Formats: sequence, structure tokens, C-alpha cells
Amino acid sequence: MTLLRLLADIGGTNIRLAWQDQPDGPLHDTRVLPCAQFPTVDAALAAYLQEVGVSTPREAAFGIANPVTGDVVRMTNHSWSFSQRAVREAFGFERLVVINDFTALALALPLLTPEQLRPVGGGAAVPGAAIALLGPGTGLGVSGLVFPPGASGGVPLSGEGGHVTLAAQTQREFDVLAILQERYGHVSAERAVCGAGLVDLYHALRRLAQRGGKEISSAAQVAELALQANDPLALEALELFCGFLGSVAGNLALTLGARGGVFIGGGMVPRLGTWFDQSPFRARFESKGRFQSYLASIPCWVIDPGATPALHGASRALDIAGAGA
Repeated sequence: MTLLRLLADIGGTNIRLAWQDQPDGPLHDTRVLPCAQFPTVDAALAAYLQEVGVSTPREAAFGIANPVTGDVVRMTNHSWSFSQRAVREAFGFERLVVINDFTALALALPLLTPEQLRPVGGGAAVPGAAIALLGPGTGLGVSGLVFPPGASGGVPLSGEGGHVTLAAQTQREFDVLAILQERYGHVSAERAVCGAGLVDLYHALRRLAQRGGKEISSAAQVAELALQANDPLALEALELFCGFLGSVAGNLALTLGARGGVFIGGGMVPRLGTWFDQSPFRARFESKGRFQSYLASIPCWVIDPGATPALHGASRALDIAGAGA
């Protein structure tokens, strides 16, 4: 079988893989593999290719939850590190493109259909205006898409906006962030707005309450306690999480002038379902003083993770690399 493209979306918890037999073609044999099951990215790629029974592809593109600043990539939220050159040589790729995972997701935003998006307030998107993108999962990914005059398409932004300093807006938030500061020193947005961050928020609230509460170790446990057991501390932690996410999203929208809308990716928010729509997210997104009305007009959407858009974005990155070759 002739295999054209291997595509990977590499997060801190899972690696999603698929292949295409032509540009813009459908994804085949999409799989989600736990990163912890493999000692290296090479091992995960080899296991996937063996499982689906295809030969070595000619091209590959990876979106990875990490900055890509040189040949060697060392993941922030996982133990994997690799040399792009070594991976290319090991698998015989003619071309390998490695970009940030949210840069890949940004490239896929124009391809999303209304059925793959759930609106969360705001007005209508302004055609041609900048688009903002962020999403909590193992970490907090941030990107965007801008449309310079004369460009053939959107230009994705590569950055590490999840590591901006997180600001409190209420005394309760100040108290919680003070506890996180004791542990981490610098409290970035990602320290609170990701899976581990939600757990830390819950434990900080337990400490402030000076009482028990359940011992938990995962964001899924916090969400279950909040949404199914109506645990007051878990519910407050989830509300803090959504409020912080809204504040960070509003900052990003102001910075980019994102009147084209704000897209929320990652694995956490979709699992909250329609509860998220009534969470503090939207109010905090708009809570920017004199620019409240500006933000109130900006639409937000939650991306359906089942659409695997980052894989399509990785494929688009190969198209761009090929056009520039």
C-alpha cells in the first residue's frame, strides 16, 4: 500500500494518529494511544504503523504540545524528547514537519463545520478578523489565526500563551493563587487552567476551608464530584477554573482583536457539556471594564474533540511546507 502522510497530534497524555493517501483526503485508521505506554515517540509511531498494517509513509507531520524551536524537542508535560532529524532518518520520511499542537489546531479552524462547534454566547464573527484559540487539557494551549492582506489563507500564531502570569480578580482568587504561589513560585495561567490545575484549585479550597473533603488526584474526579455529587468544594473549584479560563480568553481576544471569534479546544471543556455554558466563563470573558461591550460582541465556540481537527491542521502544515519547498 502506498502511504502518503502520517499525521500525529501529540499531547501530554495521549497521541492521536491517522494517515492520508492524498492531500485533503479523509483520515484513515484514527487511533488514540496513551503516551505512558511507550518509552519514546518512535515506539508509539512504530506500534501504530504495525497495528494498522501500513508501510512507512513518505511524509509526516506532528502537532506537539510543546514549543518547537530547534531540532530537539523536549516535552513540557511528558518525558518524551526526540530529534526531528533522527526520527526522519529512522522512518525514512522524505519530509517531516513538527509544529506546536495548537498551531496545528489553528490551521484547521477554517475547516470546522457548524456541527463540530457549540456556541457559548456573543454575536456574529467578523469575516477576515483575527481568531483566538485556547484550550485546557494536560496543559493550556494557546494560538490564533490572522489574515494579512494579500495572504492566501490564515496565518497561525506560534506561542506559549498558556504560561502568561495569571491574575486574580476577587479576594477568594487571591487567596487561592497565594497557595499555588507557595508551591510553584510563578503562577501561570496553565497552573490553574489545565487538568492538574483543577486538582490544585480543589486542594487549595480544602486548605482554605480548614476541613476535610475527599482526597482526589484527577480532574475527572473533581468534575464528577461537582456535577454528579454536588460537592461544594469541587463545584467551587470548577467555577474558579472556568472563571480563570474566561479571563485568559478575554485577555487573548483583546490582544489579538479577535472579532473573528474565540475557539476553545482541548479535552476538558467538552466533557463539561452544557454546564459550561452557564459557568462563570462567559461573564469573566466579558468582564474587562470599559471594553465589556467590545467583548460581549465576540462569539465563542467549544470544538468537538471527536472531529480530530489538529490532525487536519497537521496535514495543512505539510501543504504549506510543500508549497514553500
